[in-house]
Amino acid sequence: MKSLKTYFDKSAVRHVLFWIGIFLYFTLSANIDNYNGSYLQLFESYIIFITIQILIAYTCLYYLVPNFLNKGKTGWFVLWLIILLFVMYAMYIYYRIYYYDVRYFDYYSPIAQHYAKQSFWERLLSFSVFLGKSIKFLTPTALLLMFRFYKNQQNYLKMNEQKKIAELTALKNQLNPHFLFNTLNNLYAMAIKKSDQAPEVIEKLSDILDYMLYRCNSKFVSIQKEIELIENYIALEKIRYGNRVRISFKDNSAKDSKIAPLLLLTFIENAFKHGVTQELKEAFISITISSDNHHIIFNIENSKSTISAENKNQQCIGLSNVQKQLDLLYGDNYSLDIKEENDKYCVHLILEAK
Repeated sequence: MKSLKTYFDKSAVRHVLFWIGIFLYFTLSANIDNYNGSYLQLFESYIIFITIQILIAYTCLYYLVPNFLNKGKTGWFVLWLIILLFVMYAMYIYYRIYYYDVRYFDYYSPIAQHYAKQSFWERLLSFSVFLGKSIKFLTPTALLLMFRFYKNQQNYLKMNEQKKIAELTALKNQLNPHFLFNTLNNLYAMAIKKSDQAPEVIEKLSDILDYMLYRCNSKFVSIQKEIELIENYIALEKIRYGNRVRISFKDNSAKDSKIAPLLLLTFIENAFKHGVTQELKEAFISITISSDNHHIIFNIENSKSTISAENKNQQCIGLSNVQKQLDLLYGDNYSLDIKEENDKYCVHLILEAK
């Protein structure tokens, strides 16, 4: 079955099957009584028709569309299409007059015999007949163009999704090494001091890395998993800063809500980096997470360091990074408000619950 599927996935095979289907549609839907019961006459009536449809279809697909329509030369496309149809119509008339009508004239109805007696130029200059034949000639071309458009759209959506995944992966990789570097430095300092807290730091760090590397590869994850990550991160930072920071964390989220991974951690990491690291006095961080069936609401406030202005560019880069992730994952379904007050920074984020 796999080899059969691979065979039918080939473009040439699909095109052959398409034209066989078109031919069968015309022949099987025709009334055989109109052809004196002769399947040979029926075949010869439609073989020229299908041949012309094939010529028009592939001339349009591989020449007119790429060279004119795709380049915005619509006028030239229409002009060459009319010329193509006119030439094919002339070829169809020539076949009918000098081959088909000669062979089957005696089997025609009186009306068909009257039309068959018309000259080449009389038929060629009949606009109504030309228009009717042109619509039939172009029907398979229209179908093939629709199939191609659908396939291109599918490829575009697939490529766009792959691009989003690549961009998100790159953005996450910009954030994670920074956090890991800080934590390993902290652990190194504890090891030198032979601190009893080192095993706890290793355990928390192990849980965080396990989550980051193996458990948050989905587009959206349970918010409870993210909260566990945040709690582990806060626990590490408490060990690092001790009494230098006052932390408040309130979780009122619904357990079945889902969220894009590592987004909230970025804001919390940013709060520690720019609100605590360089603060000589006691700093504070207040975090609140709540959710319902429709939205996840995240608020964080952190004290403003008196010398944080020196690192303002780095802070902007971090926030710009997370905003790109929000745009890729949530589109217009989020609201982000960042305020800078005299003594603190405030972030208010509302996300659509998944």
